[in-house]
Amino acid sequence: MTCFELTVTDHIAHLVLNRPEAMNTMHPTFWRELDGLLTILHKGGQARALVISSTGKHFSAGMSLDTFGGAITMDDQTPEGRAAIYDLLTDMQGTFTKLETLRIPVIAAIQGGCIGGAVDMVTACCIRYATADAFFCIQEINIGMVADVGTLQRLPKLVPLGVVKELAYTGRRLSAGKALGYGLVNEVFDTPEAMLAAALQCAREIAAKPPVAIWGTKQVIHYTRDHSVEDSLKQMGWVQGAIWSNAHVREAVTAMKEKRAGEFTALPELASFKDLAG
Repeated sequence: MTCFELTVTDHIAHLVLNRPEAMNTMHPTFWRELDGLLTILHKGGQARALVISSTGKHFSAGMSLDTFGGAITMDDQTPEGRAAIYDLLTDMQGTFTKLETLRIPVIAAIQGGCIGGAVDMVTACCIRYATADAFFCIQEINIGMVADVGTLQRLPKLVPLGVVKELAYTGRRLSAGKALGYGLVNEVFDTPEAMLAAALQCAREIAAKPPVAIWGTKQVIHYTRDHSVEDSLKQMGWVQGAIWSNAHVREAVTAMKEKRAGEFTALPELASFKDLAG
């Protein structure tokens, strides 16, 4: 079973959820494949931006309800079993955190329902586009549980806290129009085709910039979100001092004047000690 299609063209990675018959629900294979693909994109230097889109009527209906009690058992009868729930959730949270810590920006293109775990997923992305029929739902409260893979941690940093509480307490749907007004999505489109075209265009604009400058910008934005202004300014100095390139600035300015695409060094492939032969 394959839950995704991944292509990389002209430095743009495009990851497509491709199980529309199952409303792109999230089951063990989904988590395993997504984690592996994100690791590949993070280590490689070919892609400079990632677009995530979907197929069918809905972006994703979230966690597959038959997962728990089937392939995964949540044991609430013993302290040992409850401790294991913590470890299981930490592992799942880590997969979506890879979207946030990916070396390149991530753009989500959302049509139809973005439900439960799908909200966890898209809130870890950098930019969100939506179709006019899209809606967001913190579904977990409707099935008697607390959203636990990132929504309650990331959504308050994106929209007003009162809105988060209303959605999280009631399980109501948030329409694309309201999501735009609150700042959860960047733009709303009439059709999935127009939305995807805009997402890919945004990705192309990102890919045209020096990759290391985009990397630094993402690092600084995320650090600033979680730290004081004073600490963030210090971090800004460290990042700028680490990645500053006179050559990149000259090339960017020259390319603008000459009305051409700039030529910039790609991020290197990453290697880890655990992957090296002994």
